[in-house]
Amino acid sequence: MDIVITYVDGNDPVWKRDYEKTTNVPVMDKRFRDWGTLKYLLRGIETKMPFIRNVYLVVSHPSQVPQWVDKEQLNIVLHSDIIPAEFLPTFNCNPIEMHLHRIPGLDEEYLYFNDDVFPVGECRPTDFFRDGRPVIGYSRHMFALNMYKKICRNSDRAARKALGMKPSCFFTRPQHISTPMLKSQCEEVYAKVEDQVRQTSASRTRTDENLNQYLFLDYMNYKGLIINEKISSKHFSVAIASPESLREFLLNPTRNLVCINDVHLSEEKYQKLHSAIIEAFEVAFPEKSRFELQ
Repeated sequence: MDIVITYVDGNDPVWKRDYEKTTNVPVMDKRFRDWGTLKYLLRGIETKMPFIRNVYLVVSHPSQVPQWVDKEQLNIVLHSDIIPAEFLPTFNCNPIEMHLHRIPGLDEEYLYFNDDVFPVGECRPTDFFRDGRPVIGYSRHMFALNMYKKICRNSDRAARKALGMKPSCFFTRPQHISTPMLKSQCEEVYAKVEDQVRQTSASRTRTDENLNQYLFLDYMNYKGLIINEKISSKHFSVAIASPESLREFLLNPTRNLVCINDVHLSEEKYQKLHSAIIEAFEVAFPEKSRFELQ
């Protein structure tokens, strides 16, 4: 089993220049801010998920790779390695997600991590795959009132279409955490809806007409390949989380994975939360991982 991590450092001047040149708008801090927590994600993988074979870090430029990374241990994948050149540069997570299965050498069973998801409890392979079937929890929805849910609905409809199923006013949505993928199934549905994938890939920033990674999960779900069981996880939005609650959970986790979701914050609140998170992670994961230069 492999892990794929998508990562953006919004402070990188090379990336910033491309973003502002392509979009003609300033970089939005909350969406691309780097909290300096990637090393703790990697330490968590090494200590809490020892069964993982390879870890791939997907970035836009070589300049995005932190200087402390040991490139002999962490596999660096550039967008240009997997995404067709006509869709680059991209600042839309959706076309990036659409092409992760094209990473050379990627295992049939892999987990996709955003860089705001961290293993904090002892994980087992069967938490994510059992007998070749991905494990993840699902919920059912009818209304899509924001861009994210519209994209989820689009992905559900595309998966249904690929399988020759009838349209539905309902759509399903997997839990927002690391996602278990089967490379062969991703390749299969990609080939069936390639025209829609290309439309998504042409969007340099997100729009409500995009598809996202849930296309692959929904396709597997409707084929009966998904085990509908929630992965042990906790979600924090920094909009409402306190430094104390984050520190307490990271030092005494009650779930195996945690997502710490960034939003727009005052500089004062950001500094308080950032300090609490880094201090707690340093206590939880004090030793360097093999992915860091020693």
